[in-house]
Amino acid sequence: MDPNAVSSHSLTVRVDIKNVQGNFAKLTNVIAEQGVSMGAIDVVHVTRDWVTRDVTVNCGNEEEAKRVLDAIRKMKGVRLRSWSDKTFLLHLGGNIRDENKIPVKTREALSRAYTPGVARVCMAIAEDKDKAYNLTIKNNVVAVVSDGTAVLGLGDIGPEAAMPVMEGKAMLFKEFGGVDAFPLCVDSKDPEEIIKFCKMIAPTFGGINLEDISAPRCFTIEDRLKKELDIPVFHDDQHGTAVVVLAGLLNALKLVGKKIEDLRVVVSGVGASGVACSKILLNAGVKEIIGLDREGAIYKGRTGHMNFMKEWFAEHTNPRMLQGRIMDVIEGRTCSWGCRGRGRSRWRRSRRWGGTRSSSPWPIRCRRSCPRRRRPMRASWPRAARTIPTRSTTCCAFRACSGARWTCARKRSTRR
Repeated sequence: MDPNAVSSHSLTVRVDIKNVQGNFAKLTNVIAEQGVSMGAIDVVHVTRDWVTRDVTVNCGNEEEAKRVLDAIRKMKGVRLRSWSDKTFLLHLGGNIRDENKIPVKTREALSRAYTPGVARVCMAIAEDKDKAYNLTIKNNVVAVVSDGTAVLGLGDIGPEAAMPVMEGKAMLFKEFGGVDAFPLCVDSKDPEEIIKFCKMIAPTFGGINLEDISAPRCFTIEDRLKKELDIPVFHDDQHGTAVVVLAGLLNALKLVGKKIEDLRVVVSGVGASGVACSKILLNAGVKEIIGLDREGAIYKGRTGHMNFMKEWFAEHTNPRMLQGRIMDVIEGRTCSWGCRGRGRSRWRRSRRWGGTRSSSPWPIRCRRSCPRRRRPMRASWPRAARTIPTRSTTCCAFRACSGARWTCARKRSTRR
């Protein structure tokens, strides 16, 4: 069982156990036989013949949870009354809400917060739009915009299904950056429509955080919005991941005694995060990077399965124009990371590495954060990353960075 998956697959089952000696022990044995562990055990109700208990079961995944429930249903002398998934309970009604900053308990307070007093504030902003940063929520609120096409490792699941993730990201903005954020999931995959939407809501928000928009559209959307809006625009999957990868790599290099200029890097996956991580490493001094997608290595002159961002990638990386699959180009590489969705590559078991392995970050996707799929390589990843899921270090880093970015932009606006 994956210990880091327990918190997201924890069940509380309510069972009636016949009040016969040894029945509860049989229940605990049946649960243990499914390869899971138990947490809290609470007595709810006791009668002469039956004892009702709530038992918390820590499962590693949905299959284990289903196996536990099926096993309990088959038991004699035990009735499964109900069960609840603690993660689903947490999301009931959503995870964020809007609250007033000031109490409206008197007629005077109402007349100042709303009409007629608010009219004077409106006229002041009409005369000088920059006053909106001081007199409205604009100075500390960010729009979290997504179209649901690249959500976690789940792919294109749509705007409605993306909402729980966007709510969670809004929570992280508040918790780690002190910035208010609100999720806005757009029912469109057209870059022009998303750009138009962001431009239309820009007067309300102090910044726009693009989330989980698939490549290569995400590059077009971000570049256009940065040029056409006067508020900060930040694409989480690109820059947030890149910051954490560079920070982790610098720490790993200290452990193995290498210089960043000497690294020869291979990156599996050249979507939003893969391209952004490669860019930040090039700026940090890395001389040689080879990127791979489903078709293999990206090199100058390749014609199949290309887009404008992969053309840029081919122009600035792979100077020796190596070709082939990942096992063909990995020889002599000293650093690697994966920025891809589901699936598992065999490259981590390769014997073709050049020297000491340097880093294996596997950034923020849910599939990539599982220790079963992300075993740090020897003498490579900082010890903290072996105990703290990468999604936690990532949210701490880029939420704080983005929070600071909105704050700086806000200060610049108020000084004008």
